[in-house]
Amino acid sequence: KEVKAFEKFHPNLLQQICLCGYYENLEKGITLFRQGDIGTNWYTVLAGSLDVKVSDTSNHQDAVTICTLGIGTAFGESILDNTPRHATIVTREYSELLRIEQKDFKALWEKYRQYMSGLLAPPYGVMETGSNNDKKILRAGKTLRNAVLSRSPHMIRDRKYHLKTYRQCCVGTELVDWMMQQSPCVHSRTQAVGMWQVLLEEGVLNHVDQEHHFQDKYLFYRFLDDEHEDAPMPSEEEKKECDEELQDTMLLLSQIGPDAHMRMILRKQPGQRTVDDLEIIYEELLHIKALSHLSTTVKRELAGVLIFESHPKAGTVLFNQGEEGTSWYIILRGSVNVVIYGKGVVCNLHEGDDFGKLALVNDAPRAASIVLREDNCHFLRVDKEDFNRILRDVEANTVRLKEHDQDVLVLEKILSGNRASNQGNSQPQHKYTVMSGTPEKILEHFLETMSLESTLNEATDTGSNDFVMMHCVFMPNNQLCPALMPSQGTEQEKMDYALNNKRRVIRLVLQWAALYGDLLHEDEAAMAFLEEFYVSVSDDTRMITALKEQLPELEKTVKQISEEAKAPQKKHKVLLQHFNTSDERTQKRQPIRGSDEILFKVYCIDHTYTTIRVPVSSSVKEVISAVADKLGSGEGLIIVKMSSGGEKVVLKPNDVSVFTTLSVNGRLFACPRDQFDSLTPLTEQEGPSVGTLGTFELMSSKDLAYQMTIYDWELFNCVHELELLYHTFGRHSFRKTTANLDLFLRRFNEIQFWVVTEICLCSQLSKRVQLLKKFIKIAAHCKEYKNLNSFFAIIMGLSNVAVSRLSLTWEKLPSKFKKIYAEFESLMDPSRNHRAYRLTVAKLDPPIIPFMPLLIKCNLEIC
Repeated sequence: KEVKAFEKFHPNLLQQICLCGYYENLEKGITLFRQGDIGTNWYTVLAGSLDVKVSDTSNHQDAVTICTLGIGTAFGESILDNTPRHATIVTREYSELLRIEQKDFKALWEKYRQYMSGLLAPPYGVMETGSNNDKKILRAGKTLRNAVLSRSPHMIRDRKYHLKTYRQCCVGTELVDWMMQQSPCVHSRTQAVGMWQVLLEEGVLNHVDQEHHFQDKYLFYRFLDDEHEDAPMPSEEEKKECDEELQDTMLLLSQIGPDAHMRMILRKQPGQRTVDDLEIIYEELLHIKALSHLSTTVKRELAGVLIFESHPKAGTVLFNQGEEGTSWYIILRGSVNVVIYGKGVVCNLHEGDDFGKLALVNDAPRAASIVLREDNCHFLRVDKEDFNRILRDVEANTVRLKEHDQDVLVLEKILSGNRASNQGNSQPQHKYTVMSGTPEKILEHFLETMSLESTLNEATDTGSNDFVMMHCVFMPNNQLCPALMPSQGTEQEKMDYALNNKRRVIRLVLQWAALYGDLLHEDEAAMAFLEEFYVSVSDDTRMITALKEQLPELEKTVKQISEEAKAPQKKHKVLLQHFNTSDERTQKRQPIRGSDEILFKVYCIDHTYTTIRVPVSSSVKEVISAVADKLGSGEGLIIVKMSSGGEKVVLKPNDVSVFTTLSVNGRLFACPRDQFDSLTPLTEQEGPSVGTLGTFELMSSKDLAYQMTIYDWELFNCVHELELLYHTFGRHSFRKTTANLDLFLRRFNEIQFWVVTEICLCSQLSKRVQLLKKFIKIAAHCKEYKNLNSFFAIIMGLSNVAVSRLSLTWEKLPSKFKKIYAEFESLMDPSRNHRAYRLTVAKLDPPIIPFMPLLIKCNLEIC
C-alpha cells in the first residue's frame, strides 16, 4: 500500500497481486522483450525507468525511443489477447519490477476489470479501455427502456408541443419520478438526474432536438431504440430479463451517476451555473489533492470558473514546451506524461495532480510538453484571465497586521452566512477568517470578533469553536490560561469596551471547559485556572454589574467540573491486560484517562513475564524503569512490540501510551539490545486453532449486528474529539493518551480478523458457504444500524486474500448474496478520494458510527 506504483489500486486487487506477483531487479541495458514478440508477462515499475522503443521496419537497430516508463507505470497488457508486443522495452537504469505471469494476469483481469481498466493503460496506447463500460451502459439503457415499457408503458408515446409532434419520447420529470420509485438506492431527484445523464452522455438516451443535457423539467427525451420507427416492444422473455437485471442496473448507474452529473455541471457556461451547481463543484474541490492548500474563498471562486475538458485518445498533446501558458489544469481522470526536449518523459501525473500553473504565475513559456498517457482523460481547466483575477482578488481581500516588519496576523475576507440568505435582495455579508498569525494575536482576534448573541449550544460562531478545538496545537493550556487572566483585571477602562471584552473571555472559557470536560481533571494547572478565573469574575461583578448575567453559568460549570473530579467513579481506575475493569459489563463503559493505571504483562526473551502497574499514559522510558525494578536490572533494556507474525518494532523512549497501540494478539517484550534478534513470538499469539461455528450459527445475524453496534457505540462514545488531534499531530507532542481512539481502531482489526479466522478454520465447504452468507447478512444489518466501522471491517475481512482465494466456496455462494457483496465491496472503491463512501455517508442521518480508519486518513491528508 505504501508503494507509489499501487497507490490507486483497489485493496482487493492489491491482495491478489501480492498472491501471484514476482519481484525482479534488472541492471541497466537489459531488454525485457522486443517488438513483435508474443508476451508471457505483465509488469509494473517499482523503481528506476525503462525506454520504450519502436521501429517502423521491425529492425531493432533503427528503433527510436518514443517515451520513458517511470515509477508506477504498468505495461505488457498485450498478453490478454496474445497480440505481438507493440514496442521493445529496455531498462534505462537499474530497475525494480513486479512481474505477473499471463495466466494469473488474465484471471485478475476477468475478476477486477472495472478496477484495472483505468490503471493499466500504457503511455503508448495498447489497450482500448472504454469499450467494456460502453457495453454495460448500452445494456443499462435497454434494460431501463424495457422496464419502462413493461411497468409504465404510457410514459413512452408521441407528444405534441408547439404544433409539433415528437414521436415515442418521454418527459424528463416523469423519468426522474419513475426512477425514484424503482430502487431504494435512489435517494434524491438530483441523484436520479445524474443517473439519466450517464445514458445521455453515451447516446443511449437523447434530447429530441439534441439541445439539452438531462434536466428534471418538461423536456422530451428518446431512447436510442426508439429512434427507429419500427422499434419493437419487449418480448415476455425480455421483460423477465429486465426485471432480473433492473436492480443491478440501478446500482451501476447510482455508482457512476455522480461523475456524470458533475461533468454535466462543468460543461455549463460559468454564468449559467446555479447556486446548487456551485455548491456541488465546491464539495468536489474539497477532495482534490492539488487544491488542498487553497483557502475556502479560492475554492469557491474556482467553482465558478472551472471548465471541463476531455480528450479521448492517448498520445494527444495538450500543449508543447515553449508555448505561451494560457491555462492551469487539474487531472480529474486519467494520467499524463511530462516531456522535456532532450530528456524524454521526466515524470507522470495522475488523478488529483495539477500542471501548467508555473507558466501563468511567472508569465513564462511552458517548461515542458504534456502528453496523454491513456485514453479518455478528463481535466478541470482554469483559463489565465480567471486565474489572474482570483490571485488579485485573494491579495485584495487579504489583510496583514505587522509588528516590527513581521506579519503577526493574516486575515482573509470571505462571504458569511448561508447560501439561502444571499439569494435575495440583501447585500451579501462578509467576515474575516484567520489564515496565520502568532498565538496571542489569533486569540485577540477571536475575542474581538466573538458573537455574544448566540447560546453556547448553537453552531453559529464557528471561528471561536475552531479556536477552542485547535488551540492545543499552537497554544497549549499552559499558554492559553495566563493569556486569558489579564483580560479580567479591574482597571478603570471605558465601561462598554471593558464589559464586552470580559463577557467574550467568559464565553470563551465556558466553551473551552465544555469541550475539555473530564480531560481537565488531569490538568492541575487548568483546574487551578478555572477556580482563579471564577474568583476574578466574581470580584469584577462588584464594579461591572452586567457580568452577573454570566456568573451563574460560570459558577455551575466550575462547580460541576470540581465535584466530578472528586467523585469516586472519576478517580483513576485500574485496568486489566485487555483494558477492562473487573465489573465492565455491569455498568456503562467509562473513558480511559491517562491517569488510570494498568496491570500489564511484559515478556522476556525466554517467554517468562513480569507484571507491571503503571499509568496508561506512561512513556516507554517509564515502562523500562518499572520493568527494571521488577527484574532487578535494567541496564541496556529496550521495549519491543511483537506482532503475531513475528514483526518486531523497537519503541522510542518518548513514545507514550504504548499499551493500547498493540496489534491484535500483539505483545510487549523487554530485552537487552544485543538480544533483539533472538526474540520470538509466544505460542498464544498464533490465535485460535478451532472456530466457534457451533455456537455462532445458532445466533441471529440481526441480534449479532445489534450487539456489535451497542458495544461499538460505547467504544466510540468514549473517544474524545481531542484524541483525533493528538493522533494526527503525534501524541508524544502533547504527552497525552489516545487510549480510547486506539481501542476503537483496534476493534476494527479484531472484527476483520475474526471474519478471516472463522472462515479459514472451517474445513467443510458447505459450512464455509453458510459462514459467508452469515457474515454478509451481519454486514447488511450493521449498515442498516449505521455502524459503518463494523460494516467495513466485515467486508474487508471477506475481501482478505485468505478468504477471497477460496474460489470453490465463492462459486457455491448464491447469486443473490454475490450481488449484495459486490454492492458492499463497491463502497470500498478508493477512487476520487473514496467518493463512494462519502456519498453513502452524506445520505445518512446521525447518529453514525463512522469508518474510523478512513477518518484518520482524511485528517492526516488535511494536515
